[in-house]
Parts: sequence; structure tokens; C-alpha cells
Amino acid sequence: MHPALPLSGTILVLAVSWQVLASAATSHQEPRFEAADIIDWPTRSFEGETEYRLVDKDGHEVLQARARQQASAKYLEGEFDLDETPYLHWCWRVDGIYPGLDETTKAGDDYPARVYVARKTGLLPWQVQSVNYVWSSTQAAGSSWPNAFTSRAQLLALQGGEARVGEWVAEVRDVRGDFETLFGDRVDSIDGLALMVDGDNAGVDGTAWFTHLGLSSSDEAPTCP
Repeated sequence: MHPALPLSGTILVLAVSWQVLASAATSHQEPRFEAADIIDWPTRSFEGETEYRLVDKDGHEVLQARARQQASAKYLEGEFDLDETPYLHWCWRVDGIYPGLDETTKAGDDYPARVYVARKTGLLPWQVQSVNYVWSSTQAAGSSWPNAFTSRAQLLALQGGEARVGEWVAEVRDVRGDFETLFGDRVDSIDGLALMVDGDNAGVDGTAWFTHLGLSSSDEAPTCP
């Protein structure tokens, strides 16, 4: 558990200020963020600094995230209307997994790739719920479980194990549906997006790549590099 965030471990609670950034979504827009946008997002450090940089991969500029036993996240605060843009989409790729971790424990709360959505549930900093979409090392795709540090964060494995390591994978999620399934709550908006690669709890190293992150009115998957 990290002293600066006693309730969160390495989950992102997006509770530093909750001020809407200028680049956040506004009415009737579909927020879309490429690598060059995400690299300029603020960084939230949990343990050291995951390295984020722009790279060319497969002929496309993408965001590379490399953790060497570190954990920090790129995040964007702002209100996103799920009535207008209920589907979150992105492409991601990992270079490996972390074999042998028990991801349901504090010592195993590390993932080669994560994408978060979060919403405020009150005025206090810890009154936040987050759905963590993870590339799991040991849990099967489709599995879900509470974060070991706080039940305010729920983990959902979209990919599991080595099956698609080294491939670009397109994801589309019904954010409202996931909040309802995991928390039992009807959600009309979210208040933040984030992504990260972390390896601090288990002392592991990981590298992942991200692109085509955004919210949309359509459940059509993005075209990955």
C-alpha cells in the first residue's frame, strides 16, 4: 500500500483535484485521444515513474509505457456523458505477462497493462469508484474481482495469460453496463480516464503500447496498427 494513497494501493482513484481539464469532453463531442494527446496528460506516481514516451510501432505513432518495478499512471480528469458516448474503446499490446502472481492480493496487484474509468460518488477524495480493465497475467479473460486495497475499485480481465501477447488487441466496453455489473449502480457519467503499466508490488518489469483511446456512441471496435 502506498502512503500517499492509503486506500488505493496502485489503483488510480483520480482524486488529486477533480478539476475539469480543457481537453476533456464537452456536450455532443466524442472524446478521442491518440498517443500524442495522452503523453501530455498529467502523471500520477504511486511508486517511482513508469516511463511513457511516443514511439513508432508497425508504422504508427503509439504510446509506449515501460515499468521497471515502478507504478505511475497517465490520467485525464473531466466529466464524460455516458448517454452520448457510452462505449470506451482502445488498442493495446503487451510484450509479456507476470507469471505466478496472485492478482487478488496486495502483493500481486500488478498488471502489464491497465485502462481505468472512474467516477466521483461524493465530495471527499476517497469517494471514487473505478473500473480497472486489465491485461491479466493469471486470471482468465472475463474474470472480475475487487482490488486488494479497496472494494471501490473493481478489476475486470479483458485478456488473460499469454494467448495474445505480442499482438495488437482492440477493445470496446459498455462503461455503464460494466459499472452496473460490478457495482450494481446506474451511472450516467464518469469523471476520469487513465492508463498505466505497473510492477511495483511484485517487483516485476513490463512494457505495453496504447493507441486509439476514446469514448464513442458506437460499439464499433477501433482499427489497430
